[in-house]
Amino acid sequence: MIRFGYTIAYVESVDHALAFYESAFGLKRRFMTPEGDYGELATGETKLAFASVALGYSNLPRGFVSAGQSDQPLGIEIALVCDDLAKTHRLAIEHGASELKAPQTKPWGQQVSYVRCPAGLLLELCTPMAE
Repeated sequence: MIRFGYTIAYVESVDHALAFYESAFGLKRRFMTPEGDYGELATGETKLAFASVALGYSNLPRGFVSAGQSDQPLGIEIALVCDDLAKTHRLAIEHGASELKAPQTKPWGQQVSYVRCPAGLLLELCTPMAE
């Protein structure tokens, strides 16, 4: 059996990344190593985690493209589902995210916006999809 366990983003500061998601979205810190090079948020069964760039280079010695290094967001997004998109979008920006696309309603009725968090990751903020 295969299941999706977690997504790990390599960031300059694990503590700062966790703090943004805590303050902007009210997510809770689930775990952080004593060294501060890896941390997770309590996001349900599937975890959103962060590891330091240094830890990333120890795992991938040939290197990688860090989201914070690129002028453009990477071609992958993290979707955070919320009940009040306008409020969530505003809070993200107030806590340091950059707006990429203001909230809009898609043809299927879902509301969606795009921001880039301080660590450079592309975030889709959205309301739940209709069942």
